[in-house]
Amino acid sequence: MLFDLRGKGRRRTVQIIYGGLALLIGGGLIFFGIGGATSGGLLNAVDNQRAAQTDTFNKKVTAARKLTVANPKDPAAWAALTRAQYQAAGVGKNFDTSTGSFTPKGLAELARVDASWQTYLALNPKHPDGDTANLMSKAYGPAALNDPVKAVAAYEIFVGSRPASAVLYAQLAVLADVAGQSRKSQLAEAKALSLATDKVQRTQIQQSIAQARAQNAQNTAQQSGAAAPTTTTP
Repeated sequence: MLFDLRGKGRRRTVQIIYGGLALLIGGGLIFFGIGGATSGGLLNAVDNQRAAQTDTFNKKVTAARKLTVANPKDPAAWAALTRAQYQAAGVGKNFDTSTGSFTPKGLAELARVDASWQTYLALNPKHPDGDTANLMSKAYGPAALNDPVKAVAAYEIFVGSRPASAVLYAQLAVLADVAGQSRKSQLAEAKALSLATDKVQRTQIQQSIAQARAQNAQNTAQQSGAAAPTTTTP
């Protein structure tokens, strides 16, 4: 899987790909800025803040879950639960601020987020919630559930809920490439280029996407080499 972060330096590589894209085309990225309490002040103050956040978000989850029990066929209730669960999954002991990734406990919470989101989608909402979809694209990111295919599906919903944007389609093109969806990546790139405001932005988009694809291809080649069994000559 292209988002496999177990290899040495792999997480940093993925961050460079998306960070570079953000710098080149001036867009805020998905995936990063997830979870974790802010640092600062005395250690016990930070711990108290994290505990307060955890308690607050857990209460939101409880309230949202009650709505799904009372109205199990209401998409809005499931979207609210998904959002609340995602927020709760990113605080306290669920998120390691030193590594910028979810802990095993946090990943278990994200699995519940995924279940709620899938229930929401199964209800076929007429206008899927773009904001919740954007959160889910983060939940499926490399530092989280690490499911690039679901990340693409969620991000497509988000992009569709917003005014057409060259930046958003460029990001979609990169995500689709990481997920191995070449055709979708090419179509998203073409859309991004058609929406570019000028020649400079078009060039930046082309260069950033090409760079990201090259890095993805390199990662895939490295993984294939690492996975290949070694043979010895008798």
